[in-house]
Amino acid sequence: MRVSCLKLLIPCVGLLLLGAAPAVFAQLPEEPAHASGQGITGAFEGWFQNPDGSFSFWFGYNNRNTKEELEIPIGPNNRIEPGGPDQGQPTHFLLQRQMGVFSIKVPKDFGTKKLTWTLVANGKTAVIPASLNPLWEIDPFLEVSAGKTPPLLWLDPGPSTAKGPNILTKSVTTTVSVPIPLTVWVSDEAKNVPGRPIMPVPVTIAWSKYRGPGSVTFSKPRPAIEKGPDGGGGTTAPFSGKSTTTATFSEPGDYVLEVVANATRGFRCCCCWTDSEIKVSVKADTKAGQ
Repeated sequence: MRVSCLKLLIPCVGLLLLGAAPAVFAQLPEEPAHASGQGITGAFEGWFQNPDGSFSFWFGYNNRNTKEELEIPIGPNNRIEPGGPDQGQPTHFLLQRQMGVFSIKVPKDFGTKKLTWTLVANGKTAVIPASLNPLWEIDPFLEVSAGKTPPLLWLDPGPSTAKGPNILTKSVTTTVSVPIPLTVWVSDEAKNVPGRPIMPVPVTIAWSKYRGPGSVTFSKPRPAIEKGPDGGGGTTAPFSGKSTTTATFSEPGDYVLEVVANATRGFRCCCCWTDSEIKVSVKADTKAGQ
């Protein structure tokens, strides 16, 4: 049975809530938001089957802080088991709820086995399990109510595109304190979803740090999209164009940046947005004596 996240009473909040009865929720007082000092809870958004018969587990997280972004390196405090600890999860955690951040592919004979993601932040431990329970099957490639699909995203002009959780990656090199240009192209069907506001621009672009040793400054974290051809040179879609920003790095090292093309009209689960990653090798600025 396929269950859309949009049909769940509490969309994609993670398996940690599955065992709680509605009466318990009714009795719990609302906890005030905290600026810092809180933990991070992983979220299992659900699973979907790939064309080759394998499956993908889709994960997000909830950083319970309103002002404290956290760095948790891969290791005992940020691990996925079995097969980990590193299975592509973030090490930089943005504020509050982030849905559908990364996926993990498992073989078609995965069966009843489970993966667990353990996060330890500010002394608080959270463990989230993931399995092929039929109740958590989702379709991240279709918004049923409107027949809408995720936007297409290009990291370079050409035939290679990302759609939904099936991401593209690209590797580039730069130097500390030297801005590096970042350009992506998008294409979207620009369908409106019943019951949600009509946005003046059908797709938004957002950049963020995903991994890396230092800080990253984007000239425009949410750059505008200039209407025009998509990355394949086409103009047949109702909406297409390109978006450009720059990123500057404070320290040398290896970074991963995430770019999200979001066409959800403000509701990001479980369709329709597309993300991809830019891997950046940042060299020291020898002229500055670093």
